[in-house]
Amino acid sequence: MDEASPNLLLRALGQRIRELRTERGYSQESFADKCGVHRTFMGTIERGESNLSFQNIARVATTLGVSLSTLFLDLEDRAQRLAAVSVGSAAAKLKHSTSAKRNR
Repeated sequence: MDEASPNLLLRALGQRIRELRTERGYSQESFADKCGVHRTFMGTIERGESNLSFQNIARVATTLGVSLSTLFLDLEDRAQRLAAVSVGSAAAKLKHSTSAKRNR
């Protein structure tokens, strides 16, 4: 993984937290309350915009009723898939941009 990987890992962790939260029937707001954080902070976590402290990661896992290893399960694979999607999306934008310039 390259230097962009920490951001991809944060996004993958956020997706994993959202997935587990919704499986357990929590709204984002009620889950944030149970974790002892503000709902907007939980939103930044789930979007991969916040670099969580270990204490917050442990609190999230405990609230979800999962071990840390379960929370982190397949995180690197998820990040790799996000990277592949990002590369594909960037290539599509470049192709669209190039063909739009030719059509002028």
